[in-house]
Amino acid sequence: MINIRKLEQNEFAPMPLLLLADPSERLVRDYLQRGSCFVAEQENDIVGVYVLLPTRPDTAELVNVAVEEALHGQGIGKKLVTHAVETARKLGFSTIEVGTGSTGVSQLALYQKCGFRMTGIDRDFFVRHYEEEIYENGMRLYDMVRLSQDL
Repeated sequence: MINIRKLEQNEFAPMPLLLLADPSERLVRDYLQRGSCFVAEQENDIVGVYVLLPTRPDTAELVNVAVEEALHGQGIGKKLVTHAVETARKLGFSTIEVGTGSTGVSQLALYQKCGFRMTGIDRDFFVRHYEEEIYENGMRLYDMVRLSQDL
């Protein structure tokens, strides 16, 4: 059984898991300070994570959705995304946004299955914000696909 909860102030964020979804420790630490970190636990082990970040009035961004690689395909990512949408709604946000790499086919499918719609492309996002080249599904990652959902 999966339990999702907000990480307490005195707890350390699961950095190895966060770095699976975002290889920039500098960027991860930055948005961890500005957002709320939620973890998915299974038998007292942290197996998934996401960060919910207020960005503009009435808008939150879902950043860094990550699941332990050995547990991919078991629905944990969908539970995390659904939990983030419900949490943003309960907190009074009217819109939730997410950005993901254009090469992340499974991530794009997941977000759309959870009710997100594509709103734009941030060309060369990963070239501008990351020092190292990122490859996913055998392709170099350049662009971020932006998606949103009205709550």
